[in-house]
Amino acid sequence: MANEPLAAGESPPAINNDNDAWHTQHVDAIAGKLDVRPDAGLSADEAAKRAASYGANELREKPVRSAWRMLLDQFADFMILALIAAAVISGILGDLKDTLAIAVIVLLNAVIGFLQEMRAEKAMSALKKMAVTNAIVLRGGERIAIPATEVVPGDIVLLEAGNVVPADLRLDEAVQLKIDESVLTGESATVEKHGNSLPDPSLPLGDRKNMAFKGTIATYGRGSGIAVATGMTTELGKIATLLDTGIKLKTPLQQRLARFGRHLALAVFVICVIVFVAGLSRGEKALLMFLTAVSLAVAAIPEALPAIVSISLALGARKMVARHALIRSLPAVETLGSVTYICTDKTGTLTENRMRVEEIYTDGASVRDWRDVPKEGQWDSLFTALALSNDASRSRDGQTTGDPTEVALYLVALESGYDKAIMEETAKRVFELPFDSDRKRMTTFHRQDGNTVAFTKGAPESVLPLCTAAAAAQGEAAIDKDSILAAVDRMAAEGLRVIAIARRKWDAIPQPQDKERIEKDLVFLGLLGMMDPPRAEAKEAVSLCKSAGIVPVMITGDHAATALAIARQVGVASDTDIVVTGPELAAMDDETLRKRVMDIRVYARVDPAQKIRIVDALQKQGQFVAMTGDGVNDAPALKRADIGIAMGKGGTDVAREASSLVLLDDNFATIVSAIREGRHIFDNILKFIRYTMTSNSAEIWVIFLAPFFGLNSAWY
Repeated sequence: MANEPLAAGESPPAINNDNDAWHTQHVDAIAGKLDVRPDAGLSADEAAKRAASYGANELREKPVRSAWRMLLDQFADFMILALIAAAVISGILGDLKDTLAIAVIVLLNAVIGFLQEMRAEKAMSALKKMAVTNAIVLRGGERIAIPATEVVPGDIVLLEAGNVVPADLRLDEAVQLKIDESVLTGESATVEKHGNSLPDPSLPLGDRKNMAFKGTIATYGRGSGIAVATGMTTELGKIATLLDTGIKLKTPLQQRLARFGRHLALAVFVICVIVFVAGLSRGEKALLMFLTAVSLAVAAIPEALPAIVSISLALGARKMVARHALIRSLPAVETLGSVTYICTDKTGTLTENRMRVEEIYTDGASVRDWRDVPKEGQWDSLFTALALSNDASRSRDGQTTGDPTEVALYLVALESGYDKAIMEETAKRVFELPFDSDRKRMTTFHRQDGNTVAFTKGAPESVLPLCTAAAAAQGEAAIDKDSILAAVDRMAAEGLRVIAIARRKWDAIPQPQDKERIEKDLVFLGLLGMMDPPRAEAKEAVSLCKSAGIVPVMITGDHAATALAIARQVGVASDTDIVVTGPELAAMDDETLRKRVMDIRVYARVDPAQKIRIVDALQKQGQFVAMTGDGVNDAPALKRADIGIAMGKGGTDVAREASSLVLLDDNFATIVSAIREGRHIFDNILKFIRYTMTSNSAEIWVIFLAPFFGLNSAWY
C-alpha cells in the first residue's frame, strides 16, 4: 500500500528531474512513483525520512569569495603588477615622489574595483529572498502549515490565491487556478492551470499548464498538487545553479589593456636589453647601465592610465544616469561602446507591456479604427458586451485595473462611449459562469429593462461552435463560420491574440448549474484581435542600432507568431527571417548553433539555459553581446553576457543584481543612447593612451638612440 513506512535501510523513491517529464504523466502514476496517497499525503515519519534523504527545500549557493580575496584579486591585472614593480624600483632608486604617486594610483584603482565586486555578488541572495516562508500540506490526512524548507518530494501541497508556490508541483486539482509565472517565463499574463496530462515531453515551461513552479504566485482560484521537485532540483534551483556556474568575462577594454600591457612590457624589455648591451660594449659601467635600463623601463610605463580609465568610466556613468541608464559596474560603461549584438526581450522593452485591441471583425468586415462606427446594430451589441461582461474597473483617478485582456476590452468600450459604471446602473450582472481552462470561455448574465441577456466571450474555437446566427446591421443573419475562421487564422498569423464575443437573450434567468443549455444557440457578435503593441520609439531605435553596426536579436518567452510579428514591425526581423523556438534550439548541437547563430534574429519559447547557449555561441563568433532581461529566468544570461542590462521599473531584484546596467525607463531606445555614450568614452580612453604613449615614447627613443650617436652614458 502507498506510503507504508520504509523498511530498515530502504531508500525513498528515486527521482530524476532531468528525465522525468512530470507534465506528461497521470497524477495517479506519479503518486505511485512517489509512494504517496493524494487524499492523505505523507505520514510524519515518512516526511522526516525524505527530508533526511533529499535535504532541505532551499536554494544553496557556493561559498562566496571573502572580502580579502576580492581585494587581493584587484592586484592580479598585468598592468597593475607592472606598476607595482615600477613603484618598488623607483623607491630603490630613491625617487620617492614617483613611488608615492604610483602607489596612490594602484590603491585607488583597487578600492574602486573592490567596491564594484562587492555590489555584484548579490544575485544569489536576491534569488533566495523569493523563497516562500510557509506552505500548506497534507500530512497523515490532516491539513497543516509547515516551513517551506520542510516540503519534500511526494508532499501534497495546497494552493490558494496569494500563495507563493513552495516547490515544483504536478497539479492534481485546479479550480479556476491562475498563476503568475513572469519570474520564470518573462511573460506578464497569468496562466490558467489544469490537472490533465500533456502529451509533448518537450513543452516549454510556459506551456506546462498542469505544473506549478517554485517561486511563482497563485493569483486566483485554488488547487493542489504533488511536490515532484524541491530545492536545487526545481526550475528555480536550476537557475540558481546557472548563476553560480557563470563565467566571469573581462570587458573588451580590459582584454585590450592586458594585451597592450604584455606587448608594451615585451617591447620595453627588448629596448632595455639593447641599451644595456650597447652601453657595456662601449665600456660603460655595468651598474650604471643597469640603472639606466631600469629607469627606462619605469619611464615607459603609463602609470596614470588606470586612474584615467577609472575616472573616465565614473564620469561616463554619471552622464548615463541622466539618460535613464544606471551603471552598476564601472567597466560596463566602456563595454557598451564595444557591443556588436543586442539580445533583447520583447515584453516591456520593445513593446509597451500592455494589451491593446488592434482589430475588430464583425458582420464580415475588419475595422482598425472603430471610434466613428455607428453605435447601432451589431456595433451597439458588441460594445455593450465589452463593457458589461468585463471584470476590469476604473478608479476615481482614472487608473484602470484588472487582467490585461479585460482592461484592453474595457478601454475599447469606454473610448466608444460605453461606460461600464454607468451601464451597470440599469444592467446589473445577475450571475456568471467563470472562465475555466476546459471551456475556455466565460458567460455573464445581465438584467436590463425586464429582460435578461447573456454575453459569452472566450477562445474562438470554444465560442464559434456554440453560435447558430450572427449579428448584422439589420438584425440577425446566417452565420458564415468559414469566413470567421479565416479571419481568426489571419489575425493569429499577424501575432494577434483573438477573442470571440457572442450573445443570447433569455425570457427568464436559467439555472447556473445547467452550463450546456446556457452556452448554446448563441448569436456571434464579433472577434477582437489584441497584442502588446511596439513602443513608438522602438523602430527608430532599432534602425539606429543597425546603422551603428549593432545587430538586434529578439529572445522572448512568448509564442512564435507573436514574437515574429513584433520583430518585423520594429525592424528586428525582415519578411524573410524565421523564428527559432525553444524545442528547435534544443534539437541543435552547439556546433550547428554556432554556425547558424549569426543569421537568426528571433527566438521564442526559450528557457534560461538556452539563452546562455545563444550568448555563448555569439561570443565564440567574436561578438560582444549585450543581453536585456527582467525576470529570474533572464539572470543567468545577464551574468554570462559581456554586459547584462536589467529593467528598472518592471524587473526583478534577481535580474538587477545579475546585471551591469539598469534601464530606469525599461526602454530599448535608452540602450542605444547609452551605447553612443559608451563609444565616446571608449574613444576618449584610446586618445589618452595615444597621448601618454607619445610622450613616453619620446623618453624611450632618446635613451635608446643615444649610444648609437656616440653620446656618453653619463649624459642621459
